[in-house]
Parts: sequence; C-alpha cells; structure tokens
Amino acid sequence: MSEERQLPRAARIFISFVALLRANGFSVAPEQTTSFLAAIELLGPRSLEHIRQAGQATLAPPPERRATYDRLFDIHFRGSEAIERAEGEDEETVRLQEDGRGDNEPPLSDEANESGLAAARAEALVERRFAQPSVSDALRRLSREASARLPRRRGHRRMRARRGPFADLRRTLRETVRNDGEVLRLGQLRRRLRPRKLLLLIDVSGSMKARTEENMKLAHALLQAVHTAEVFTFGTRLSRVTRALRLKRREQALNAAAHLVSDWDGGTRIGDALQAFLAVPRFGGYARGAAVVIVSDGLERGDISALRDAVAKLSRRAWRVSWLTPLGSGPGFRPQTEALIAIQRFVDDLVDGSSSAAVVSYVLSLGRKAA
Repeated sequence: MSEERQLPRAARIFISFVALLRANGFSVAPEQTTSFLAAIELLGPRSLEHIRQAGQATLAPPPERRATYDRLFDIHFRGSEAIERAEGEDEETVRLQEDGRGDNEPPLSDEANESGLAAARAEALVERRFAQPSVSDALRRLSREASARLPRRRGHRRMRARRGPFADLRRTLRETVRNDGEVLRLGQLRRRLRPRKLLLLIDVSGSMKARTEENMKLAHALLQAVHTAEVFTFGTRLSRVTRALRLKRREQALNAAAHLVSDWDGGTRIGDALQAFLAVPRFGGYARGAAVVIVSDGLERGDISALRDAVAKLSRRAWRVSWLTPLGSGPGFRPQTEALIAIQRFVDDLVDGSSSAAVVSYVLSLGRKAA
C-alpha cells in the first residue's frame, strides 16, 4: 500500500500564498501554481524580489490589481514588517479612486467606527454591504420630477420662438419669398435651454453611517433620471461612483459601488478630499457652472483651513454650492461645528439633509433658484 504523497515543507509557504490570492479574488489555476513553484526552483531564489517576480510572471495578476498583489505579497512574506510599514504611511494623504479601481486595496480593516456616531481621523478600509433596496416615496418623486424640475442653463444654440431677443432672418426671408416680397411677420429666436450639470458629493465617513445607504439610493435615482449628474463619495478617499450607479438595477448598482469605495464608515477629512477633487483637472471640470450639492454633517477632523479654501475655490467655479447636513433638521438651525462655521459664507445654502425627503425637496427646488 503506497503512502499518501506529502507536500514538502519548503513549498507550503508558497502554496499558502496562492490560497491567499484566491481568497482575495484572484483567479489562479492549478497549472499556474505548478509553474510558480517551478519558477522559484529555477531562480534559486536569492531574494524575496525573485519570488515576487516569479509570481508576477506565472500567477499573472491583472494590471489593475497589481497594487493589491504587491500588498498581499508583503503581508504574507514579510509579516509584521509590512503591516508596520502600512501603519506608518502618511495618513494626511487622501487617495483618489475612479470607477473600476476600487479593488486596489486588500480587504484589511483598521478598527472600524462601529457606532458611526463620532467623526474619526484615521482611515479604515472596509467593504460595505447594502440591504435589499426599497423604493421610498421620496425616491419615486425624484425619479418622476427630476428631468423637468432640475436647473437649466441657456445654451449657445438658438431655437424658434414666438418671442425672443434674436431675429430669425432665414425664416423671415423664406416667408417673404412665399408672400411675394411682403414681410408679414418677423421670425424670432431664443437660446435653447439645456440641463445644468449637477455634482453630488456624498460623505461616507463613520459619522454619516446612519445616512449613507439612503444617500446612495438617492444618488442612484438621480443618475437614472438625468444624464448630466456626477457622483463622488469622500471620507478619507475620494471615489467617483458615477459609472457604477449608472447601472439600471438598483441592487446591482449599489453592490458595484460597495466594491468600488474602500473608505466606508472610516475617518473624516473633507477638506483634503475636496482639495484632491479640485487638483484633478477633469474632476474640477465637472464643477464648472454646475449645481454642487454636498451631503455631509461637516464633522471635520482634518485641517479647517484646507476645507475653507477648497469650498471657496469650489464656489468660484460652480453655479451654486449647497451644503446639506443632517444636523440642520431643527427649526432655526445655526451652524455649531467649526467646519460649518468656516464654510458658511462660501455656500449659497446650508440646509437640512437629515432625510431623503428633505434632500429630494431641496434638489428639486434648485430649478427655481435665480441663475
């Protein structure tokens, strides 16, 4: 009776690394594992860098997940040294994440803010799961009325009108020929109205934990109703979630956004996030001439001057800047936090954002604001 073949002790650490990759969503075939071990045997190896290169060549991590592969490699082979290095990173840096790049970090979490009642400074990388989506009356109202009630701007193209500041010479001459040279009516033109861009910035930090899910549902309903909206989330990172929330099915869209954003229920660094937004020309272009709506409690744990400067720059670039805070639900609301006091003179409206109904009512009222 032949004895069962045992795995060599020296190979166990490499096999367990492959198992770690699979546990984090990497597709590794058995043949790739065999090639990985053969490459290590061929290289020696003489250093950890040889092992890393052997893994990249044989396990073939996709380019967009190369950062995750390197992080998992360091944690597996370097142990506590890699974790201490990660903890020692500059936490003042707000990272930018675009659609399709939310999986560049491993599913590791610092101590999370379980209650969501306090604003934190530290970053926590977590994965959030949304409950089964339900449609409230406020979301139905937004879907039904958004296209007609959201703000519009005058475009450069002109259209026929009964009354207007411009003469339609082409139509006037055409009708004059039909009427034997008599001018019976002077055609008129006016500038065509186009939907104004809408930029929605949602705070997903721990202090906004109770409102995050409803705000994301609202963002999905808004993107389904209009095509000129852009949605970003921020906490300790800035993430563009527009493409994920464009998916028609609400459950599928929220799950895509949940995998894209890494800083759910983490720290609060609003100023750094807005500075990062303005530092990217393409992102800053979304705010030019747009109605900017920021949904946040304003419990800033970063530099207040950075927040004040960012909101000031945003107000000069946007058509209108509105700050919706759940702290403003009571009558006669006056800002009490240092951050809200600092930005109050730069925003056009500082209003209630404590419920979906309040947010929807305000967003739909933007069409009545003076241009």
